[in-house]
Amino acid sequence: MVLGLRIITERTGDGVGQPVLDTDNGEQFMRVQPGVDIVLGNRPRESHGTLYISTRQVIWLSDVDKDKGYAVDFLSMSLHAVSRDPEAYPVPCIYALVFIETEADQDESDNSDSEHNDTLDLSKIREMRLIPSDPSQLDTLFETFCECAELNPEPNDEEGEEHDWIFGADQMQDEEAEDYISQNPAHPIGQSNGDHDLARTVLQLRIDEDLYEDAEGMEQDGNRSHN
Repeated sequence: MVLGLRIITERTGDGVGQPVLDTDNGEQFMRVQPGVDIVLGNRPRESHGTLYISTRQVIWLSDVDKDKGYAVDFLSMSLHAVSRDPEAYPVPCIYALVFIETEADQDESDNSDSEHNDTLDLSKIREMRLIPSDPSQLDTLFETFCECAELNPEPNDEEGEEHDWIFGADQMQDEEAEDYISQNPAHPIGQSNGDHDLARTVLQLRIDEDLYEDAEGMEQDGNRSHN
C-alpha cells in the first residue's frame, strides 16, 4: 500500500463521473457529499468538488476539472477531527492528519516550500481539510469517517484495541476532558508545534463547545462554594 495522498483521474459514469471503486473486493460507497472544498497542506482552497467516502478511502473529485481528484486510504490517516476553531482555520471543516512515506520525508516536508509551488508533490502533504458548503453536515461526515476507520484497523493492531484518536466529546467524561485541556494548552493547527502537540491540538478541536461551558460552570460553582 502506498501511504499518503494520491492523485486520481479515472472516473466512471456520465457527467463529471464518479470514482472507480474496487467492487470485486467489496469496496462500496458509504457517503457521497456534494459541495465540498478541499485544502491540502498550506495550499490554496480548491472549490467546487464532491466528496466520496468509501469503505476503504476518502476521495475528492473536482466538479469543474475532470482531471483533478485526490484520494487517501483510511490506513493512511492517523487522525481526523471536526475543527470549528477559527484560530485553527477560518471556517468549520473536517481536519485529517495524513501519513507520509518515511520519517525522512516528513522532516523534509516541514522545511519544503513545495506546498506553495505550482507543482503539487502529494508525498509531502501531511494535512487535509474538507470544507462542506453546509457546515451542519460536519458531524455526519465525522461519524462516517469514524465508521470507516473502524473498518480499516491497522494491520498490527491487537484484537479489541480501540482507536482513541477518533472519539468525540460525547464519549468523554467531563472530568477527563477538563483534565486533558488543563494539561494540553491549545495551539492553532498549522503552526510548528511538533507532531506530538499536533495530535493533541486536533483532538481538542473535537471537544464540543458545550463541554467547555460545562467545565467552566463546574469551576465557577466550585469557587463559589469556597467563598
